[in-house]
Amino acid sequence: MKSRISSLSKNEDFKNLLSGRKIANQYSTIFFKKISSKNNKYLNVSFVTKKKIGNAVKRNKIKRRLRNIMNDAVKTINMDLNYSYLFIAKKNLYNGNYKMIKESILKDLTKVR
Repeated sequence: MKSRISSLSKNEDFKNLLSGRKIANQYSTIFFKKISSKNNKYLNVSFVTKKKIGNAVKRNKIKRRLRNIMNDAVKTINMDLNYSYLFIAKKNLYNGNYKMIKESILKDLTKVR
């Protein structure tokens, strides 16, 4: 299923997602929840990196990695468009092996169903 990925923009949506379910691994924490006011044509995914992780270059690299993994996940996994996702990155994501990160995140995304 090919869908467009859009980012969350409202503060209310972030707060609503943080009250939802979560799955954590050594690289990231994934919050997910069904949001009734969202458009079902788009997959809402947001990526958050804290300043504690490093400077802007490191944080942007982490977000690029997560965005790339998410694009691959949309192509391989049949994801439910009713859910919205929030990825909070951990420090291990910057130095970790890309294949290991991708495997662990895809494994966690299959649990969301």
